[in-house]
Amino acid sequence: MTIQHHPDEATLMSYAAGTLSEAMSVVVASHLELCPLCRARTRELEVVGAAILDDVAPADMSQTSLDAFWQKLDALDDKVLRLHPERIVRRPAGGENGLSGPLATLLGHSLDEVPWKRLAPGIRYHSLPLSDPSRGDLRLLKIAPGRKMPEHGHGGSEMTLVLSGSYQDRFGRFGPGDVADLDEDVEHQPIVDIGQDCICLVASEHPARFKGLLSRLLQPLIGM
Repeated sequence: MTIQHHPDEATLMSYAAGTLSEAMSVVVASHLELCPLCRARTRELEVVGAAILDDVAPADMSQTSLDAFWQKLDALDDKVLRLHPERIVRRPAGGENGLSGPLATLLGHSLDEVPWKRLAPGIRYHSLPLSDPSRGDLRLLKIAPGRKMPEHGHGGSEMTLVLSGSYQDRFGRFGPGDVADLDEDVEHQPIVDIGQDCICLVASEHPARFKGLLSRLLQPLIGM
């Protein structure tokens, strides 16, 4: 597997700092399972962050504040283990059917068992659960060979990780392990390569801005 497209440096910094949204964190963590280059860079950023914290002068906390801190920390344990499993144990990159740790945990089964829903001719999706659905969207897309996605922009950041197959757009060709890390200023129209379905993991902050009338009319029904 040769990965050509990676998350932006700012995205990796947010992930390392623990400030990236839940949906985006799942995509980044899944990419890190496949990309040794980004795993190494993320470790470097974590070291830098730890060094900065070491330089911060300690401050006294009241017992009430300390108790509240430990309660929040306990509540975060499951989320950290789910979204950042590579910080706990190192596994070989990729799993069954290309699934990474966090994605496998959310999905609960292999890609072959996904209960796809029809979005449009040749395009299917499966929504993945988030602890707070109001803070983003996370879903799998399965697009048939040769199929064009509707031309669209983004209401906020969007990240797409290719799990299998490939597609092309104005930014190049994206194959397994590649990430498209896009902001709200980008408009594009992915076109899936001939020969194989393209399955992607997509995280978005806000619904897309579709250019076609039919896509805009259907958008409230499909939730993306």
